[in-house]
Amino acid sequence: MPLAFHDFAHDLEYDQLPEQVLTVLRRSFLDTMGVAAIGSTTEMAAIARQGATALFGAGSAGAARVLMDGTPLSPAGATMAGAFTIDSVDAHDGTSPCKGHAGSAVFPALLAFADTRQDMRGSDFALLLAIAYEVSYRAGLAQHASCADYHTSGAWTAVGVATALARGLDASADAIRQAAGIAEYHGPRSQMMRCIEHPTMLRDGVGWGAPTGVTAAYLAQAGFTGAPALTCEDAPAYWNDLGTRWRLVEDTHYKPYPCCRWAHPSIDAARDLMRTNNLTHGDIAKVDIKTFHYATQLAGHRPRTPDEFAYSIAFPVAAMIVRGQLGAAELTNDTLNDPDILRISHATTLIDDAHLTKISAGKRWAQVTLTTTDGTVYASAPRTPRGDADDPLSDTEISDKFHLFTDPVKGHDQAHRTEQLCIRFDSLNAEAFSELLDLLLSPP
Repeated sequence: MPLAFHDFAHDLEYDQLPEQVLTVLRRSFLDTMGVAAIGSTTEMAAIARQGATALFGAGSAGAARVLMDGTPLSPAGATMAGAFTIDSVDAHDGTSPCKGHAGSAVFPALLAFADTRQDMRGSDFALLLAIAYEVSYRAGLAQHASCADYHTSGAWTAVGVATALARGLDASADAIRQAAGIAEYHGPRSQMMRCIEHPTMLRDGVGWGAPTGVTAAYLAQAGFTGAPALTCEDAPAYWNDLGTRWRLVEDTHYKPYPCCRWAHPSIDAARDLMRTNNLTHGDIAKVDIKTFHYATQLAGHRPRTPDEFAYSIAFPVAAMIVRGQLGAAELTNDTLNDPDILRISHATTLIDDAHLTKISAGKRWAQVTLTTTDGTVYASAPRTPRGDADDPLSDTEISDKFHLFTDPVKGHDQAHRTEQLCIRFDSLNAEAFSELLDLLLSPP
């Protein structure tokens, strides 16, 4: 008989977690905290902190500090501000089969919860992370298979957060089941394509989905009941192998660039064509990008805000062609107004390719053609982005990205210490894990 999700969450122990699961969680911890650091400097994060502070003061659940800021709020309030902070820079880990992200919801929720406790060890935190990621991914797959609309990650991460946090609260298996049902019912069924077509600070819905999951867990522990979570209980195809197969190992990807994953295969292709053929941006007259249907909605030939930059293809590809990189420096207003980048962005055509659409189910495909000013044509083969499980970023690349984002915010010494603790977080005793919390939850 298949393992019920609430029994899985209730009975799982740290020593049952495979090493592959822990490896992914360690990488995700470091990668996500780097994004949180640079995200904490954005206008979007500042507004979220202001709103959360106004509305979600600390209560009887205990104070939780806002990620990278230190303001004490309720667990739900700190989660809300933290989720918006991470989501403000689209460089966090994700899952291509779910077309979304779990870490941007899971980490701020569980860090806020951990901050209300005095004795949490790294192994305790790893257990909750594993539950939250795995339940989120499976709920996301079930939701995408059963709903006509493409909903944001906030819709299904609410379920994973609620399930894990209820376990953290030592809830019974039935109360964990109720928590998932409450979270799914109240979770934001926000339509992702609306934000892609009209990019704003709404982003991926985790700013409301994550605190919904936190609230659901506390309500369930107090006796509040919820309708069964359909994504967990009415979609057996996505749960039959729970406990024997780990979707978080198979499906988690990491981003080398701070923009929508759908743009990454095109960016990689353009980067390789430029380097292999010793081209400069002055050589480029025209860019053609064949890709899948959803990706062609990422127009963005002239983004005016960081939100529009995040949901574009033409402009990030042009930035890579001009600058040879796509990092923190490319998130500035100067980049948005760079005449060389704008010239190539406006010379870029997005082509909706039926074959690439068909095969872009668990993967994201694109093919790039560069035409030079003398008429020479350079074409890449169709490709998927770097960072997937079958083409992973190296530990060095993850570390370099972390320092690129964190050093300017926290300073190199504090960033280095944070990295040392993140990459072995699950082995930390309560004292060392408390030090890591202080590093992550304190202002720069």
